[in-house]
Amino acid sequence: MPPDTATAAAGVAISDVVGIKERTPLQKLLGSQSFWVMIALAAIVALMSGTYPKAFGTVENFYNITRNFSFIGIMALGMTAVIITGGIDLSVGSVMGVVGIAVGVIMHAGYHWIVAVAGGLGAGLVCGLFNGVLITYLNLSPFVVTLGTLSIARSVAVVLSQNKMIYQFGPYADDFFRIFGGAVAGIANSVWVLVIMAVGFAGVLHFTVWGRHLFAVGGNEHAAQLTGVPVRRVKLQAYVFCSLCAAVASILILGWQGSAINALGIGYELRVIASTVIGGANLIGGEGGAFGAFVGAALIEVIRNSLLMAGVDSNYQGIFVGGFIILAVLLERIRGRRRE
Repeated sequence: MPPDTATAAAGVAISDVVGIKERTPLQKLLGSQSFWVMIALAAIVALMSGTYPKAFGTVENFYNITRNFSFIGIMALGMTAVIITGGIDLSVGSVMGVVGIAVGVIMHAGYHWIVAVAGGLGAGLVCGLFNGVLITYLNLSPFVVTLGTLSIARSVAVVLSQNKMIYQFGPYADDFFRIFGGAVAGIANSVWVLVIMAVGFAGVLHFTVWGRHLFAVGGNEHAAQLTGVPVRRVKLQAYVFCSLCAAVASILILGWQGSAINALGIGYELRVIASTVIGGANLIGGEGGAFGAFVGAALIEVIRNSLLMAGVDSNYQGIFVGGFIILAVLLERIRGRRRE
């Protein structure tokens, strides 16, 4: 190849690469799936507020919507970390159940709520370690391991509760319900926890070594290993973080409901995974964010609430959630082809 031709070819290749890297902030915003989810969320809220102003567009309904999606949003943050690494965790709903029962049993025995919360977080930690060790050190499939943990944790919850509802929380119940089930400035405490965790997790993803390692593992695990990234440790930590998020959500929902049942969290894994995928997390790995998990969870709850306001049978909610999951994956495939 003549020098001029080679130079021209090299120049084109370099300019192409530079063009990709030097996208304007507006191009980055318009290319973000979470941005369009936020637009869809705003449009639905505006439409429903105008259509049902005395039902949907009220302070009480705003409180209910934000409180309800906060639990899913917190769990979605942990799921995002796992999905970024290219994994999946189907056990989060059952982890929520076993943590709720653990907290209820400890408080029912008369222990302080601090001890109960520590016990609940410890139960979540054990579940995360169980999943993480089997997946990272024994190289088992995340789908199979977490599916097994889903069944194991649910059975443990039934055994611990003796298949009974726990509603007597001992002498420290009032403090527990006020702290974890209360509200500040008209907004549920669980929402404040979600906001704090989302901001913190966003900072971790963008400004810490661990955040960069998560994306490196999800982008190309083999290459990450060659560059010195502690792949096994990072993946283990992601599963532990996911289970701890489920534990936090369980404690908060327990403070709101005022009772612990072993059925707590059944079906939540679908809503959590849906929130992360709708928010822009790529199930192949290497892509996702805290804001996406937040708005994805909000969108699902707003849709659920809107369907109820419109008189649609609640049995149809799964159709809409499943449809949004498929649509989100389709949009990610289209965006991936455009990037290529």
